[in-house]
Formats: sequence, structure tokens, C-alpha cells
Amino acid sequence: MSNAPAPKMIFVNLPVKDLPASIAFYEAVGAVRNNDFADDSAQMISFSDTIHAMLLTHERFSGFTPRRIPDAHETAQVLLALSEVGRADVDATVEKALAAGGTEPNPKQDHGFMYGRNFADLDGHIWEVMWMDVEAALTAGQGEPAAA
Repeated sequence: MSNAPAPKMIFVNLPVKDLPASIAFYEAVGAVRNNDFADDSAQMISFSDTIHAMLLTHERFSGFTPRRIPDAHETAQVLLALSEVGRADVDATVEKALAAGGTEPNPKQDHGFMYGRNFADLDGHIWEVMWMDVEAALTAGQGEPAAA
């Protein structure tokens, strides 16, 4: 019997300036449209059965919060992370994002047992793409405090 919690889904809501351009960008990276949740102000995209993003025009996003939408090219509120099954997959995903007009704002990280790169979408939202050898990471971390 596993003590792991039941799988949950995540829905990331992202304000975007140009909805059609953002949809094309994320499709180029490998996300798939879910047209059950779409209109002229929103589009759900899915990275997997449990990871989804809602791309929302600024007007639509503003209906959910009175807070100002920051310029993600200048500020960072969150760093979103996606896992991949290997180093080559990390590189392939980031290269797709770059070819679709994204940027790579932060240097890659290579710790041997963990490898990561990142991309910023057309609106500046940063996605970290990472691979980790969990067994090697646990071995490397023995005797050290766990990361917060």
C-alpha cells in the first residue's frame, strides 16, 4: 500500500497579450489544445493528463483578481517547472521554445544527477525544464539537510 497522495491536477492561469500567438507558441513547445475550455479570451492547453495552463487575455485574467498584471519580462512572481524523461528531452523542449520565439533568460544548470534549462514564453513567463536521476540525487544528498 502506497502512502503517496492521490494524483492531483494543476491549472496554471497565465495572462497573455496575444492569445493566438501564445497558443501557437505553446503548441510548438508540445502542449495540446483542449477546445472544451476555450473562447476568444481563453484557451486551455495541456502538457499531460495532470498539467494544464489556461492562457487568458489580460481582460479575462483581470476578471479573476483586482491585482495589476506585472510585465513578466521585467518581474518574476513564479518559476514554473516541467519534468522531462532525459537530458536530450530537456534540450529538445527548450530548443522548440526558442524556435517558436521564446528566450532562455537563465543559464542552464548541470549538477550531474540533475539537469535543467529554461525558457520564457512570448509574455516573459519562465518555465524551467528539468530532468533528475532521483536515486543519484538521494545518494548525493545523504547527510545534508533537505532543500526547503
